Amino acid sequence: MAGNTGGPWGGGGNSGGNNGGSNGGGNRGDNGNNGGGRKPGNDGSQIPEIDELGLLAAAVLWGMTSFYTVRPEQQSIELFLGEFSGIGTEGLNFAPWPLVKAEVFDVTTNRTETIGVARTSGNDGLMLTTDENIVDIDFEVVWNVKNARDFKFSLRSPESSVIAISEAAMREVIAESELAPILNRDRASVEVDVRELIQLTLDNRQTGINILRVNVKKVDPPSQTVRMVDANGNVTTVSVVDAFRDVQAAEQERDRLERQADAYANQKTAEARGESAQLLEAAEGYRARVVNDAVGEASRFLAVLNEYQAAPEVTRKRLHLETMEKVLGDVDKIILENNTDGGQGVVPYLPLNELRKNGGSN
Repeated sequence: MAGNTGGPWGGGGNSGGNNGGSNGGGNRGDNGNNGGGRKPGNDGSQIPEIDELGLLAAAVLWGMTSFYTVRPEQQSIELFLGEFSGIGTEGLNFAPWPLVKAEVFDVTTNRTETIGVARTSGNDGLMLTTDENIVDIDFEVVWNVKNARDFKFSLRSPESSVIAISEAAMREVIAESELAPILNRDRASVEVDVRELIQLTLDNRQTGINILRVNVKKVDPPSQTVRMVDANGNVTTVSVVDAFRDVQAAEQERDRLERQADAYANQKTAEARGESAQLLEAAEGYRARVVNDAVGEASRFLAVLNEYQAAPEVTRKRLHLETMEKVLGDVDKIILENNTDGGQGVVPYLPLNELRKNGGSN
């Protein structure tokens, strides 16, 4: 009865046992089956999704690393395990990372190296000219990349190499030039010569660098001061710039005096040439006149000779009269013919000279 009435250990227990066996066990079994069926199912569906996302992310990352773009102003090279394997083309390119690595260079960007301005030592920019003068030069070199492959493999430090080669080229050009032309008028030619020399050196080394221009910013004598000791042992401090200016002033004064001397020489030379031309013209005129006179006299003599040969007596008498007329034409003399009868032909007191003068005047 106890079991039937459901006492603490009777029916209640059986009922509870049966119910518990059926319900409790069933519930636990269902719960267990349900719980056990869902967990494996859920775990199996999540793991493939994470793997797929990881693989997709890796694929995207690999694609982003392997594909690259080359713009028109760029050049690229591809390295297979660190060695050159090819050159990229303009546009989209593929370089399977990590076996192939691509490097892109901007070939249109101008790069500038300044030499002589930001000096690390006191002698940077000081150069010796061919006339043994020292000049202080500041200049800059503008360059870009023209060949990415050569630029990548030829120089470890392109900027330092450009600076060193540019300074050496400038020193070589300055060593072949004089100071005065560099300071006054030959800067442009120095820039051209230096640029050509730098480019030649870089091309011989296959650096892939293109020198666009060389700009000379400053050309001055050195600004240092020196100590001078005279014969008496006195020490004076002299500025190199002041000494150079004195030399320049002396050279300008020399040039001025040379120009004055040249102008004076040109003036005197022109005057001498004018006088010489005048004398030559006068001599030529005299020569022509004498020749013409001689030709005229010869012609006249030949004409008289022809007449003389035709009538010698008449011609002789005419020549005699003409000669006497020339000789006595200016002589104040009267010739009287003697009277054969013993008388005088004129009255002695008659002033024949005065009559002749009066008659001539009347």
